[in-house]
Parts: sequence; C-alpha cells; structure tokens
Amino acid sequence: MKIFNTLTRQKEEFEPNDPLNVGLYCCGPTVYNYAHIGNLRTYIFQDFLRRTLEFNGYVVNHVMNITDVGHLTSDEDAGEDKMKKGAEREKKTVWEIAEHYTQAFLGDMDKLNLLQPKWKPKATDNIELMIEQIKQLEKNGLTYVGGNGNVYYDTSKFENYGELAQLDKQELRAGERVEIDKNKKNPSDFVLWFVDSKHGDQDMQWDSPWGRGFPGWHIECSAMSMKYLGKQFDIHCGGIDHIPVHHTNEIAQAEGACGCHPWVQYWMHGEFLVLKADKTKEGAKMSKSADNFLTLNLLIRLGYDPLDYRYYCLQSHYRKELVFDWSNNRSESEGLTGARIARKRLTQKVLNLGNKEGTINPQYIDKFTNAISDDLNMPQALAVVYELLDDVSISDADKLSTIKKMDSVLGLNLDEEIIIELPPEIVQWIIERNEARDKKDWAKADEIRDKIQESGKWICKDGVGGTEVVPK
Repeated sequence: MKIFNTLTRQKEEFEPNDPLNVGLYCCGPTVYNYAHIGNLRTYIFQDFLRRTLEFNGYVVNHVMNITDVGHLTSDEDAGEDKMKKGAEREKKTVWEIAEHYTQAFLGDMDKLNLLQPKWKPKATDNIELMIEQIKQLEKNGLTYVGGNGNVYYDTSKFENYGELAQLDKQELRAGERVEIDKNKKNPSDFVLWFVDSKHGDQDMQWDSPWGRGFPGWHIECSAMSMKYLGKQFDIHCGGIDHIPVHHTNEIAQAEGACGCHPWVQYWMHGEFLVLKADKTKEGAKMSKSADNFLTLNLLIRLGYDPLDYRYYCLQSHYRKELVFDWSNNRSESEGLTGARIARKRLTQKVLNLGNKEGTINPQYIDKFTNAISDDLNMPQALAVVYELLDDVSISDADKLSTIKKMDSVLGLNLDEEIIIELPPEIVQWIIERNEARDKKDWAKADEIRDKIQESGKWICKDGVGGTEVVPK
C-alpha cells in the first residue's frame, strides 16, 4: 500500500510501526455550527482511508477529536469567538451549542455511511491533559509568558519548526503569515494558554498554573492524540488548510514535549471542495463565513440522498480540488444530479444480479486492491466495479460476492434498494394533485404536474395508486 506523505511530498510505501495495527488520528469538527459539505468531503476521504486499511487486513485505532472549546479557532490565535457567536445566534449556552452540533455532525457521519471512530474525545473533557503538556513544554524551555499573561510557544527554540509546510525563516517574517502580536517574541509563535482574550470573559474557563483561562486551539490535538495513540503513531489526517499552521504547530507541541521525531510517520491532507461560481483566486474555498455554506441537510431537502454526495466525492481523487456546481437559484447541482443518476443505475445493476452469492473473483479483487492501495485511487476502483459488471465471462453470483467485498471500501450500500425520500413541498403537491384528480379537476392536476417537473429534478407520472414522482 502506498500513500502520499505531505511531510516528504512523495508517495511512499506504507509501513506502520506495528505490522498489524495502525494508529490513525483525524482532526475533528469545531462544533459551533453545522458542517458544510466541503468539511464533509475531508471526512469522506478519511473514511475511504480507514476502510482501505481494514480491507488490507490492518486493525485501525481511529481517533477523532471534538473541538468544543477553542474560542479563537483562527490559525493565528485571532478571529472571532465562534462558540460565543453560536450561543448568541441561537440564544443558548455555549455548552448547549457544543452538544447540539456535536450530535448533528455525528448524524451527518451516519447519513454518509462513515465509520464512527473508536475514540471521539472532547476538548472540554481533556483540559487537564493539555495543561500537563504545556507544563512539560515549559519544563523543556520552549515557552514564555507574554506581557498579556498568555503562555506562548517559542518556535525559535524548535529546530524542525515549519518542516511539514516547508516554511523557511524568510517566510516566517512578521506580517507575512500571522497577525502581528506585540506580545510575541517571534511572528510564528502561538498561544498555548489564554488568560487574556479580546472577547472579554468566557463561559468556558479553567484554572491553570498561569491563571484562569482556556487552551489554545492547537494543543488539544497534540495532547489527545498522544493519549489514545501513544508518543508516536502512523497517520494524521486533515484538510490542506491545516498544513501551514495547525499541523505545523501540533508537531512543535508534540515533539517539543516528548522529544520524539518523527511524532507522526505519515501526514495525509484532503483538497478543498470549491463552488464553480466562486472559483477565483480568492474566495473559492467553501466556508461558514462566506456566502457559499451548503449543508448535507440542504441537499437532502432538495431531494438528494447523502450517498449521492458520497458517490460524487468518490469520482475524484482526494488530493485533487473538487468543483461543485450550483444553479443560480441554489436549487440543484448538475454534477450531483449526475452522481445521483449514476449511483441509482449502478445499484440497480447490482440488484439485478439477484440474491445468490458465489465466489469472490481474485483477478478483479486484485485490480480493485491495486487501485485503492495506490494512494486511494477511488475513481479507478469504481471503474473496476463497472468493468466487472460488464464482464460476461463472470457469473452473476460471483459478481455479487465480489462487488459486496468491494463495497466494504466504497460504502455505497450497493446491494440495498434505494428508497427515495421526497422533499416536503413535493409530498404536499402530490397530495393536492391526487385530490384534484379525484375531483376530476384535470386542469389543476396538470398544473401541479408541471410545477413538479419544472423543478428540474423530478418526473411526475400517473400510477395505479395515484401520482408517482421519481428522480429525473
């Protein structure tokens, strides 16, 4: 199995520390709002990774943190207090906001058929662990207290700082990468513990040796990953936006505390999902602060199945930018509609194979394994499935058994009947149309039929039980 290692910028043979077990850490969500589909693309890629590792016989110890504190979640220790903003927006406590959006995110994972991590530690449950790591960094001479009382990491004292992002000292000059902070000795230094916040008093604060406050964003991942995976582990994942600062700072914290190098053997990062209409040098990335925030529930309300989006992501390599097109009135995606049609046809082909299972075909499994083991080449893996379905020399029973084995990685539930959930407004129109037909008001029935079909995503027809609506 080969994976692209961001640390070396090369595709490398995967050799875990333990021949049978893999330690996998994935940066989890900041739970102040719903995850958008750009966020979810990263977790889909990570799910393909875990499933591929397990397909290849590894036992995966999968950890994903829940960031339910991290007031200043900007990489540069600046920006807004997102938990506080969420609480004010919804007139709830920050604790209620954190719990609500944690459950919403886990629900999105289930809808997308993502395997749940073995461990999902919350930052608020591990504050003491973070304090202990900061104390160790302090003992090792890597910290200082600024004039504002905040505890900073002194990056000038960590020899390998910037290695992951391939940053040199020239790139770390004040103003080029981070907001200038007069309390920092070096522009790339970052806060480990806040006692002074520009947002005033916070609801989430804890006592510490340096004063009452809260942890910096980066420290939680270093502390919690080492708690569950040890001082050194195999793979750390996240989005490409984590490379220059968050993951760079994680390495400094972890290796600075434990003295081990490398802390993580392989770093894997997923590319952005961008909106076609916004694809410019600036503002292409989907984000909660921009006017391009699309959630999974929105796609569902528009008639798409979450597995349509999983299929959509499956068609592109995780290290390639994926463009998501969106109609002007934000009611349809041509690309996602195409993925829905393709997934439905693929599922139907598998269902047409029948229920009798046979023998897993070794030649096609080898082709499939070679694809997924080549840095998660999922588009090629999907092509192998179609090639198998078209091979007349293989019996239907053998095809079914082989495809079910492949689907343990694809996660498309290909042997299950697709159940279409109609949006509420479509359901209401169906009721109104059936009532019109019962009254023989054919003009109104035709009018409602036209409204349903003008939405562009549905076909309306008359069936034995009344109006039938199916995806276009």
